[in-house]
Amino acid sequence: MAEGEKEKQRKQGGFKTMPFILANEVCDRFATTGFNANMITYLTQQMHMPLVEASNTLTNFGGTASLTPIIGALIADSFAGRFWTIAAGSIFYQLGMISLTLSVVIPSLHPSQCISHEICQKASGWQLFILYASLLFTAIGSGGIRPCVVPFGADQFGLNGTQPTAQKGWNFFNLYFFSMGLAVLLALTVVVYVQDNVGWGWGFGIPTIAMFFSVIAFIVGYPLYVKMKPGGSPLTRLTQVVVAAFKKKNVVPPDDWNMLYQDKELDADISVEGRLHHTNQLEFFDRAAIVTEGDMLPSGYPNPWRLSTVHRVEELKSIIRMLPIWAVGILLITSLSHNHTFAIQQAHIMDRHMSRHFQIPAATLSIFTVLGMLISLAIYDRFFVPLARRFTKRPSGITYFQRMGIGLCIAMLSNVSAALVERRRRNAMNLHGVSISVFWLVPQYAIHGLAETFMSVGHMEFCYDQSPESMRSTATALFWLAASIGNYLGTALVTIVHNYTKNSGDWLQDDLNKAKLDNYYWLVTALQVLNLGYYILCANYYTMKPLEVLDDDKDMKGSKIVGTKQEVELGSAKNGGNLV
Repeated sequence: MAEGEKEKQRKQGGFKTMPFILANEVCDRFATTGFNANMITYLTQQMHMPLVEASNTLTNFGGTASLTPIIGALIADSFAGRFWTIAAGSIFYQLGMISLTLSVVIPSLHPSQCISHEICQKASGWQLFILYASLLFTAIGSGGIRPCVVPFGADQFGLNGTQPTAQKGWNFFNLYFFSMGLAVLLALTVVVYVQDNVGWGWGFGIPTIAMFFSVIAFIVGYPLYVKMKPGGSPLTRLTQVVVAAFKKKNVVPPDDWNMLYQDKELDADISVEGRLHHTNQLEFFDRAAIVTEGDMLPSGYPNPWRLSTVHRVEELKSIIRMLPIWAVGILLITSLSHNHTFAIQQAHIMDRHMSRHFQIPAATLSIFTVLGMLISLAIYDRFFVPLARRFTKRPSGITYFQRMGIGLCIAMLSNVSAALVERRRRNAMNLHGVSISVFWLVPQYAIHGLAETFMSVGHMEFCYDQSPESMRSTATALFWLAASIGNYLGTALVTIVHNYTKNSGDWLQDDLNKAKLDNYYWLVTALQVLNLGYYILCANYYTMKPLEVLDDDKDMKGSKIVGTKQEVELGSAKNGGNLV
């Protein structure tokens, strides 16, 4: 490598890129939170939607916004790279926000105000089209931003599984979530107050302006970024392994795995950190690396639809091994998907006075989730990790498997609190005609924030660390895909509960004083108990991703096998997720 190229690389990456990357993400998260935090109020009070329809609309939108990252990740990993995917996604998101803001400002694009409490004009088909189109554009934009920002930020520090310590990665992921928390906190206080007290035009306009500055900040930092070269379509490589394995389903595998096909040069672009070592799981796919007659092309390279390298086979195995742990996030999101919207509706009919002349906006209560996360993240990083390190001797204090398990336990307590408080609120209103203080909802919000510190951060780090290096955007998108599926299942759960109970004391009717929302909270608590049991089983049988680091002047026999950063801490490739 030329000296000038080396000098250029030394000047790229590191903490100097964080102001640009985090400025983009902070503005983006400020904008998205400002849009979504009070959207249930906008849909019910301005678009005049019934509660269940409005809640399902937002959940479906959340599901779509969490599904598009899979497409964005494949584009980034295949040919576009993370920088350009983030930039394009930001522009799409900006267009969606402009469209939604205009629909609020222009009278013909939203229904007129209610004549009375009972007589409200429903949104027309054209008005709903503009609403859904705006939400769709923001969902497409999320597809470019969400799967790429975390891997792109981690790329600036050269985080990879061969590092002897997880401390850098641990600090980065905590820094990322802490910065996002500050942005959310600002949105939930400033933007929600403006929406409730000034107007929806400015309430949506401020996040739109913030998003514009986020795009500018991100692009300005272009010369400073480390930009990893895309390794080609990961989906195509995974498909080639599957096809090659099935073509050789009757071929007898060799007793010695060293006889399987390996090609360091062919894998160079997708194994910068080191090639994946052969594992004895999912051995059916090893057949894709068995050399048979007709596998090689006249050029001397293998036909990828007939022969894959061990590294490419292990890429597929790594993704498959991740799926059971990844799926834990689906049921968690299913359980929590509607809690936010229902809690806001509860807050609207509770006593929100902080003084004689000031009421806290209902959607602003989410700040207690953010405060819970921010405070617990700071305590976790500064106090808990050093304390745990004394006992476990691990740089990160505990593994991300243990972190996720703790988060799942705490998340259950949030729903328990929600059920108890809702029962108390309904009884106070129905039996005594008293609206209890809205601050009774604070515990469930704060506990949820604490759960986020453990579950969400741990889940994101797991996806990044255990995925093959060439698929990190795709694997990070799995985090959002779990949210997508969970949101859609949440819509199905609410619809089933609503339809099943509407003839026998509807749990989820618009009048919450007649509803039985606490029963719904108990139901999702039961689902979370089942989810925790499933997680413990999967984590205890998980096998970590081993890497084979090769010296440039050595062949296979001169290589050494090292684990990913969690493996280094655990000292074993097997049962890496052991929670005991």
